[in-house]
Amino acid sequence: MNNTAQHSIKTHVQNSASTPEADHERSCNSTKAKFSFPVTFSMNILKKASIGVLGLLAIMAFYNFKSSKTSPVACLELPTEVHSPIERNGKVSNDIAHDSIFTKAGWTELGFPVITEELKLALQHQLHVLDKSDLKDQKKLANLEVSYGELRDVIELLIQRVGTQPNDLHQYLEAYQSWGDDQAGNVYFTGYFTPVLKVKKQQSGKYKYPIYAFPKDWKGQLPSRKEIDKEGALDSLNLVLAYATNPLDVYFMQLQGSGTIEYVDTKERMLLRYAGENGHRYRNIQRFFRGRDDLDLANLTQEGIRRFLLKHPEKTDSVLHYDPSYTFFEPKKGLAKGAANVPLMSEISIAADSRYFPLGSVVLAAVPVHHNGRVTHHEYKILLPQDRGGAIKGAGHVDVYCGNGQLGQSRASGLHHYGKLWVLLPKRNEQLALAD
Repeated sequence: MNNTAQHSIKTHVQNSASTPEADHERSCNSTKAKFSFPVTFSMNILKKASIGVLGLLAIMAFYNFKSSKTSPVACLELPTEVHSPIERNGKVSNDIAHDSIFTKAGWTELGFPVITEELKLALQHQLHVLDKSDLKDQKKLANLEVSYGELRDVIELLIQRVGTQPNDLHQYLEAYQSWGDDQAGNVYFTGYFTPVLKVKKQQSGKYKYPIYAFPKDWKGQLPSRKEIDKEGALDSLNLVLAYATNPLDVYFMQLQGSGTIEYVDTKERMLLRYAGENGHRYRNIQRFFRGRDDLDLANLTQEGIRRFLLKHPEKTDSVLHYDPSYTFFEPKKGLAKGAANVPLMSEISIAADSRYFPLGSVVLAAVPVHHNGRVTHHEYKILLPQDRGGAIKGAGHVDVYCGNGQLGQSRASGLHHYGKLWVLLPKRNEQLALAD
């Protein structure tokens, strides 16, 4: 305690005659008059000691009071949905531009979902994803730095909150918002699924469109889509896994990154997983239709393009060859898995650009909820980067896995709207409160 503070406290105690401390001091003084002390215990020293004790008690009381006033709120009531002024496509039009790719957000402005048993299973898978990733030390995510230990702490913290809608996360976690594809926080959400294709092992009749394995022994630049499909650049290499009836089905399976095939001649089912690409830059075939007076196509979803090409099959090659990139597959048994080699879970697993959302990280999302093509509101969900995609680039686009077959296709084709994303990380210089 410095001299100025000590003097101030002494003055306060001496001048506060009506306080309990002053009453106590008077009581002590009357007691001292009744007893005889050795001369070494001067009354002046005792008085100073008494004042010092009282001063210390006053300081302790002051700081306890101050601490009680400034201590953080124990819990927050976090909504599971957000309803705010939005455009038809889900964009929040009045958002302010961000200065950095990731910006720390305040928890009072966010929400959080209930952690279900299904999400717990996905989080346990995410621990395996993280263990198998190349993230061992620090990794740069734009203007953030993350480590293996930090990502693992986030996953374990959420697993321990299973069955609840956590309201204490603000004490342990920070949320860093992506600036999206417009630098104002709007992130483009699309969907992908695991298609099921009828195929044959041998080319015959309408089953004439090949699905290829990766050409491992190829030297130099791999051929383009047109060179593969139209010119037969790979025909002599014995790489065909199966033959489909429609090149558009093969193309869309390539966009999804995996698919289930069923051999009509043997009834055998097999999962085809992503095995690599030809290295040519991806071009979205939707752009083929934009600005064309000779092509009348208002619905540029996969289903809209499919219906158009069924009516105009002569245009199929021109449309598909607009995209020179090409995806190869490898046969596997079991459930559909992404690049992280764990089972993909519907509406939890996402494909993302790992430069911003690395495999093994945890993302809080305000996912667009749409009805008749219009976004009505956003729902908070935990999404887990467990896959990659050639068309998924940057911090402003993620692809949400929507399931298998027709149901998955229906969900995926309907999702092409905007929401928001936050990467979850531990608070710096603080330990996460994990249960024993």
